[in-house]
Amino acid sequence: MNDPQSAADHEGSDPAPGSRRPGGRTARTRAAVRDAVLTGLAEHGYPALTVEYVAEHSGVHKTTLYRRWGGVEGMVADALALAGEDRWTAPDTGSLAGDLRALAREVAESFADPARAAAPTGFVAAAFQSPRAAESLRDFYTERFRRCECVVDRAVARGEAPAGTDAGAVVRAVSAPLFLRLFVTREPVDTGLADQAARTVLAAVEAGAFAGEDAPV
Repeated sequence: MNDPQSAADHEGSDPAPGSRRPGGRTARTRAAVRDAVLTGLAEHGYPALTVEYVAEHSGVHKTTLYRRWGGVEGMVADALALAGEDRWTAPDTGSLAGDLRALAREVAESFADPARAAAPTGFVAAAFQSPRAAESLRDFYTERFRRCECVVDRAVARGEAPAGTDAGAVVRAVSAPLFLRLFVTREPVDTGLADQAARTVLAAVEAGAFAGEDAPV
């Protein structure tokens, strides 16, 4: 369940919406602006990110930035949208226990390196100050969680989880305690905590806690 920075790193050669052609000038401009936004968030944080900074580091003129993105809010929102266009897929280890553990570890590993974590942390900070950034961050993670739901669907098919298990609730529950530590209590996370979160959710799934009152027994 990778973060926006990881998504950007693994975007590959997917064409951007609205680009004239894959690899064309519009796509390159959008990617350059995205990279400058990520760098700016990592180095200075959202409050200090300016159009001038993005223009200098992307090579895109300020006039173009204002015309296409409207300002910093628009550029941050589009950077998140572009990050969400990658080809990331959920793990498939062959068991629900393994899949949940892999998802939790990916979150922990994404934020283990302060340099790597700076940009996604900046996105979260921006979401508290910009409604547009908050909406884009919500859309990013909504799509990420949607891609993760298959791990629960497979588990139900294998008989590892009760029928009617709420896949969306399960995959959110795996990362929730890690995000709490990262962004609320500001505590470090590691593999041990990731594995603990995965085991806790697995136990709850097996006990039927996510199946709902109307699910068949």
